[in-house]
Amino acid sequence: MAGVDNITKEILQDAENESAKIIGDAQAEAEEIRKAAEADADKTKSDAAAKAEKDAAAYADRIRSQIGMRRKQAVLGARQDVIREVLDRAYQKLDTQDDASYFGMIEKLAEENVQPEDGEILFAEKDAARIPDGFAAKLQDIAAKHGGSLKISDERADVENGFILRYGGIEENCSLRALFAAKQEELQDEVHRSLF
Repeated sequence: MAGVDNITKEILQDAENESAKIIGDAQAEAEEIRKAAEADADKTKSDAAAKAEKDAAAYADRIRSQIGMRRKQAVLGARQDVIREVLDRAYQKLDTQDDASYFGMIEKLAEENVQPEDGEILFAEKDAARIPDGFAAKLQDIAAKHGGSLKISDERADVENGFILRYGGIEENCSLRALFAAKQEELQDEVHRSLF
């Protein structure tokens, strides 16, 4: 029986050696897998950090761009407000000047817009009430120089100030608002050049 015991011991020893080798190989393989997983995790972490940094830089650029755009819009808006205010003041100044200056301006407007035919001029209500003496004769002289005639109508123009010239069925609006509107871009450009 001693021989059987020796064989059993030898088989057990071989099995133990084989299992130790299998366990060792498994542990070595597990270590390689762990190292590969760690390396993969480090790479993923590094890639994620690089992507996060890149995304953060892109976001910061977008924010800076938006801030720059908003600043430009604010500056442009402020400039437009200033230009609008200057034009409003110019309009008010023209509208509220003394009668002599105001009707001198009206004379020039009539000179620029009169036609070489018979027509009539319709004044705004507030202007009709303050027409200076002899102004109708001045308007007639202006029209005659251009080969036409011009009489002041009893009808009032539906405008805030200035006048409307009527030749036949055609009317030309010569109110200050219409003149400012017609020259708005040109006036805005001029004010912009003067101020900025």
